[in-house]
Amino acid sequence: MSGKQTGRMSFIDALVAEGLGRNDRLDRIAGLVKWYRFEKLLVGIREEQGPGRPCYPPILMFKSLLLQALYGLSDHELEEALCDRISFRRFVGLSLEDKAPDHTTLCRFRNDLVEAKLQERLFAEFDRQLEKQGMILKKGTMLDATLIEAATARPGREDAARDKDAAFAKKNGETTYGYKSHVAVDEGSGLVRAIEITPANVNDTVVADRLIRGDEASVYADKAYDTHQRRAQLKAQGIKARIMRRPNKHHPDLPHRWRRYNALIARHRSAVETTFATWKRRMGLVRARYIGLAKTHAQIVLVALAFNMRRLAALTP
Repeated sequence: MSGKQTGRMSFIDALVAEGLGRNDRLDRIAGLVKWYRFEKLLVGIREEQGPGRPCYPPILMFKSLLLQALYGLSDHELEEALCDRISFRRFVGLSLEDKAPDHTTLCRFRNDLVEAKLQERLFAEFDRQLEKQGMILKKGTMLDATLIEAATARPGREDAARDKDAAFAKKNGETTYGYKSHVAVDEGSGLVRAIEITPANVNDTVVADRLIRGDEASVYADKAYDTHQRRAQLKAQGIKARIMRRPNKHHPDLPHRWRRYNALIARHRSAVETTFATWKRRMGLVRARYIGLAKTHAQIVLVALAFNMRRLAALTP
């Protein structure tokens, strides 16, 4: 199947005033990211549009999904924005005369991405780019998790759609029905280095070891991650275990030195909350948009990837 030719300058583009539709953040991201590295991973993903009809370049579709993650847009809203916003069209590589992909085309491409399980490889590729640029400091890794409400209504109504992969969890007196995003954030840079998505009822400590990269100088985490085995493993790797202590049946009341220690760790690792605040308040990750763990996993990984691109633009002079 032939590929659709997009991005060619037209007479209309030449008439557009300089600076019209300017978006400094998107322009910086476009210039800082090595897109050809992603193109190599996306080879073979072609959304079907029927016999004889050319398809959009995979990199254009991938950039469109990044915009969706950056601005918290639905498929319909993304389609409208690609038709309407010059900065979006410039970022993905559409001229003013090119037809933008519709919401069904965008949905099919995302499903193809999920089926090929490429979102993790795309995230890892950008992690390598960040490391080569010296953006990842490796002074420490901060572990934490946040709850994401499911796309469907909570169980109760027989006629309501049901997400069989979602689960209930309670935190700070509030109940969530959905998923939990477990992350490892680089101390200092604020970049997300690893991410795991589980049903909301999975305890934080279950996936913690998969988040630790092994090249950090220390690991910061709250009481949920405190186990003797984890501390021993980190020590064996030469990594300082900066994990808050929790009481147990033998020591129900922590001594003063451990309470002071916990307060210092809490103050230090509180920076990871900025990541979740940006996801939810700036990037619109209030709840999952799709049903099922696989699609929700892809959505949140793309949000983390877009967040890292946003951070790169902010950190680069």
